[in-house]
Amino acid sequence: MDILSAYEELGSFRAAAALCGTTHKTVRRIVERRSDPPGERPPRPKSTDALEKLLADKIRSTDGRISAKRLLPIAQAAGYEGSARHFRRAVAEAKAQWRRQRRTYRPWAAAPGEHLVIDWGVEGPLKVFCAVLAWSRYRFVRFATRMDQATTLRLLAECFEEIGGVPAVVLADRMGCLKGGVVANVVVPAPGYVAFAAHYGFRPDFCEAADPESKGVVENLVGYAKSDLVVPAGGWATLDEANEAARLWCAEVNARPHSEIAAVPEIRLATESAVLRALPSLRPALAPTAVRKVDSMRTVRFGCARYSVPGQFIGRRVELAVHAGELVVSHAGTEIARHRIVGPGEISLADEHYGGPARRPVRAIRPRSAAEIAFCSLGPIAEAFLRAAAASGTPRLAQELAAVAELRAAYGDETITAALEKALAYRRFGAADVRSILLAGQGSPSVRPAGARLELDLPAVPVRPLAAYALEPAR
Repeated sequence: MDILSAYEELGSFRAAAALCGTTHKTVRRIVERRSDPPGERPPRPKSTDALEKLLADKIRSTDGRISAKRLLPIAQAAGYEGSARHFRRAVAEAKAQWRRQRRTYRPWAAAPGEHLVIDWGVEGPLKVFCAVLAWSRYRFVRFATRMDQATTLRLLAECFEEIGGVPAVVLADRMGCLKGGVVANVVVPAPGYVAFAAHYGFRPDFCEAADPESKGVVENLVGYAKSDLVVPAGGWATLDEANEAARLWCAEVNARPHSEIAAVPEIRLATESAVLRALPSLRPALAPTAVRKVDSMRTVRFGCARYSVPGQFIGRRVELAVHAGELVVSHAGTEIARHRIVGPGEISLADEHYGGPARRPVRAIRPRSAAEIAFCSLGPIAEAFLRAAAASGTPRLAQELAAVAELRAAYGDETITAALEKALAYRRFGAADVRSILLAGQGSPSVRPAGARLELDLPAVPVRPLAAYALEPAR
């Protein structure tokens, strides 16, 4: 009031400020506030207002997964000149508005005996298999070291045994071990999973891709098992100890009231088991884990490793199944090969699939010039001589072979072959060496294998009787 009275009397911002002991800016702000009645301040324009449609289209087309970092170059090309921090705030507001309009959530009213939801989780070296009956909220948790099809179906069969029946539908994530492919967003179950479902009498179903909301009932169980079972335990020595702890934990949580249904899952299971389908009298046969096509090397790939099969199955599709640490390869229901499981990148080959043990590869000798043809026509000893001479690094080998081939006219093939055999034994690969052996003739020793009987061709000499060496009788 003093500032306003001073301004009314003096009529100047600075004079009123000097009289009241403040600044002229404060006086002006107070006077303008009195002249303008208080009300809602109009929104100030933002530098991102022109990008609202661009942001909305990009966020909608990417299902809200695109980041502000990738949107910034697009916005700058569209004329945005503001800071990256202000742009990140605008993108966050646009995403929040899109999420509110994206979909309408409605609680799922599960029917008794209708759905069993399954999923895998990973905590350290252990893989956690979780299953929940949607109506009774009965929980099943087990541990494993692999997340392949055989392990999943084995644990699913154990779950059916524990709940005492089979639900109408088993809802799973789009896990690679259970799906054979996706066509137009429709999941094609793997052949082994189809055979397993037909044996137990349930319908396999899969969730939407990248949609965790559609299986939140089991996602919550995975997180609950990790935080309440795995983390407090600090690990187990063996897999059997881990599964025994999982059984005790499931018995504990299934005996407590569930916060969502306000009932005890174990008691509700007794009611739900009356509408579950009966278990089959026979357990399923070994289901194929995968189907592979035999390649031209007579192998199939499984787990980033190669396994051999008989050659008559090249180009055909065979079924692979894992049983007791072995890979069983079958065709039309008949086992054709069996291998121990090997690590990624390794190879398991059976010699009978290739007609015998592996042979050392040998480079074929293909003579081209007339001298080479003449030398190689001497037979296997000439080929052995050529390979040994090349391996020893003999200089001007072509000229040496041509000189040896010219000696055939003077000595004949049989003599030349014998001389080459001796030269090969002595590791002498020059034409002069072969010529020296030929000139020595019988005088050059022959190399015999170790342990062979030594036979020498000695010259014949006259033989005298021993009586000729007797002493004359003394006279």
